[in-house]
Amino acid sequence: MRSQFGEVGEAIFLNSGFCYDDAETAERRFNGEEPGFVYSRYRNPTLAMLEDRLALLEGAESCIVVGSGMAAVFASLMGILKAGDRVLANKVLFGSCHYIINEILPRFGIKTELIEGDDIAGWEKALSTPATAIFIESPANPTLQLTDISAVCKLAKKAGALVIVDNVFASPLYQKPLELGADMVVYSTTKHMDGQGRTLGGAILGNKELLDEKIAPFNRHTGPALSPFNAWVILKGLETLPMRMERHSSNAQAIAELMEKHPAIEKVYYPNLPSFPQYTLAKQQMSGGGGLIAFTLKGGKTAAFKFLNTLSIVAISNNLGDAKSLATHPATTTHSNISAEARAAIGITDGTLRLSVGLESIADLTRDISAALDAAK
Repeated sequence: MRSQFGEVGEAIFLNSGFCYDDAETAERRFNGEEPGFVYSRYRNPTLAMLEDRLALLEGAESCIVVGSGMAAVFASLMGILKAGDRVLANKVLFGSCHYIINEILPRFGIKTELIEGDDIAGWEKALSTPATAIFIESPANPTLQLTDISAVCKLAKKAGALVIVDNVFASPLYQKPLELGADMVVYSTTKHMDGQGRTLGGAILGNKELLDEKIAPFNRHTGPALSPFNAWVILKGLETLPMRMERHSSNAQAIAELMEKHPAIEKVYYPNLPSFPQYTLAKQQMSGGGGLIAFTLKGGKTAAFKFLNTLSIVAISNNLGDAKSLATHPATTTHSNISAEARAAIGITDGTLRLSVGLESIADLTRDISAALDAAK
């Protein structure tokens, strides 16, 4: 969308409010009789450009952007839930998602239950009782465990549940949850879409009626608004997303194959490796491996910290999907709010590390990671 000045790069509409030619126009805008913008907490021309672009990329009817990925997760759930409802989620979840499901939702009288993501019989049993919503991370953070999205969506439809998929690890380029039967897809646009560690942002995508009736009112009245400036940065980031994802994936594939052969490694988890426990499912529902690798070192926390502290190119950071390669120790960072017992139950040990593979030279990354693995051996 260009202004009257015909700029090549999209303009930033960095304003909070809008004016009307007359009082009648203001009335029509507010009651929905006339299209247009009312207040940037609701929508803004820059936000609208990003929403339209993301909807096209995802193949969705509609999109609502918000201030962060966690705002997108929370709004997608709270927009459709009420006291007495029941929510199911896969057990392997990002720490903040785990907190929302297990700590915040029950405060509102919402029943929650965690299911092994790869256990279709478990999903079927859980969905023999009515549920309102299902929240899925696939690939899940940090172990990259997959859930058969299509199979769970079919079960959900029979149970009357809406399915929300967090698709951050795969990105809209390598997995299409709506085509697999999901009702909504959520993203942290911070990851991959911006992809250079500059902004926070989130997005919720789905059919227009669902988003208009359930999510938009929650967004408008609770205020998790995305900054127009951040929306503009993310919008520009989308222009290079396909090229960057290709490089993320090819680098990650090479690093995963390298790790499999190293004696310091106990196990490597990457969807595009034939040794990945759900390799067949990955090939069915994903068109690429993505840029995230999980792996476990034989020496536990001592080896994990030695690995991290030896790195020189790869930075220690809990972010992911960045142009820079980033590594983190989930047990002491992203999943530290979960008990040791709960972490162990979902495969996060003291030796588990998550690596977000960046865009650097693969030769440089190989040298850096090989040296860190040797130090951790």
